[in-house]
Amino acid sequence: MTNWINRWEARLDVLNSAHRLRTRRLHTSVAPICFCDNDYLGLAHHSSLSDAWYQVGAEIPVGSAASPLVSGHYPTHQTLEERIAAWLGRDRALLFSSGFAANLGLAQTLLTPKTSVVQDRYNHASLIDGARLMRAPLKRYAHCDLASLEARLRSLSGPGVVWTDSVFSMDGTVAPLQQIAALCARYDALLAVDEAHGFGVMGPTGAGAVEAAGLSQDLVPVVMGTLGKAVGCQGAFVAGPSALIELLENDARTLIYSTAESPRMSAVTVAAIALMQAHPEWRLQLEDNVQYFRARACAEGIPLTDSKTAIQPIILGADARALAASQVLWTEGYWVSAIRPPTVPEGSARLRITLSARHRFEQIDGLIAALAKALEVASR
Repeated sequence: MTNWINRWEARLDVLNSAHRLRTRRLHTSVAPICFCDNDYLGLAHHSSLSDAWYQVGAEIPVGSAASPLVSGHYPTHQTLEERIAAWLGRDRALLFSSGFAANLGLAQTLLTPKTSVVQDRYNHASLIDGARLMRAPLKRYAHCDLASLEARLRSLSGPGVVWTDSVFSMDGTVAPLQQIAALCARYDALLAVDEAHGFGVMGPTGAGAVEAAGLSQDLVPVVMGTLGKAVGCQGAFVAGPSALIELLENDARTLIYSTAESPRMSAVTVAAIALMQAHPEWRLQLEDNVQYFRARACAEGIPLTDSKTAIQPIILGADARALAASQVLWTEGYWVSAIRPPTVPEGSARLRITLSARHRFEQIDGLIAALAKALEVASR
């Protein structure tokens, strides 16, 4: 055992010396104002959802106690799946325990060693890992570069899947989904879209970037979304044609061999979706907060990217600079995490700032003042 502990400690020392040792910070009643979570509409903190947890009937258990294919499929799960499918205009939806599990399950169902998968270079790790798990030929194209994507599609000799994030989690950029769908149709490739950061905040009804692009199920047969970001709850889903959902129920090991999500949480998530659909003004408030933040940051000379979404990265380059800036912000009362490789490319360590509808303009003002101080310290 001692030899193993020594090996683990040596690996930790390497991470620490490279400024890449990660630690978890604890939420407390006096924690700084958070500007780095994905609670885009403020629903994770909404009192109505806390109330809903206790108001659902006592006959709805906290735990499902089994796989959904054994004895863990409850009416609340069914209702939630039907609500999601109706909202997205898809035949059916299927719940998973997390977005990572949903994407691995999709990979197990869509990909084989003879099925090429073409992915944006900035895709989430779960999409990359899914391709590797299935030993599928993986071709990556330059970020949001349609010419690069077409070159990859042109080189395919057999069936192909194009798999992309809709909103990229570390950059806030939005995939050109209309053009990607057109290329997929031209080259007879299946298009799968990860809506983790689009679902709930984009589109005329908030159904996501696919809705914002006006793309039907025929053009985007596979949509994955998470329920722990804009929805403020937990879990994830895949939505699409009935045949796909039935196949996932039989092929996706992350579904078959996992305990189903809490039936009580599913009931709360149904309530969250009802709130989201009843309050489109929350999406407008989020947009206002993004615009206000960008205007104030530009006025103070804070360097921004061209992201127009709630994700506003500030690229600092060196890992040590990002860590130093994050620590200053924490001391000033603002929680903004330093994002370092391998999450982002080498030399692009950053502060990943995320805006929420729950933030007030005066909180954003305070963040801007703290950012100016943090960037000055980090540049020394």
